[in-house]
Amino acid sequence: MSLNVEDMGHLIVLTYTGRRLDAAAAPGFRELAREAVREDCRVYILDLSNLNFVDSTGIGAVVGFLKFLGRERRLELCGLSPTVQKVFRLTRLDKVFSIRTTRSKCLETYENLRRIAS
Repeated sequence: MSLNVEDMGHLIVLTYTGRRLDAAAAPGFRELAREAVREDCRVYILDLSNLNFVDSTGIGAVVGFLKFLGRERRLELCGLSPTVQKVFRLTRLDKVFSIRTTRSKCLETYENLRRIAS
């Protein structure tokens, strides 16, 4: 399991490369995700397109990262497989997280917001 980190200046994209986010992988995810946080960055995109299985511990790790980021930062999720998306829907976390179908949709949204703000 690894977490690729792309610093795009105004936002950070974290790509989870593992196929499973479960009790075995969650501690590593937590550590790597927290290490990627920068004081001056407010938007984080978590690309889960490689993920095909998540259990309650994995869900807890993603929720824990959201809490770690705090209210002043935003976490977007993208690339959820139908199976993973179903877990987020069943746990009602689809109401907590902003979930987009693809990474490019997330990036497009934030590029548009940056242009409007400028």
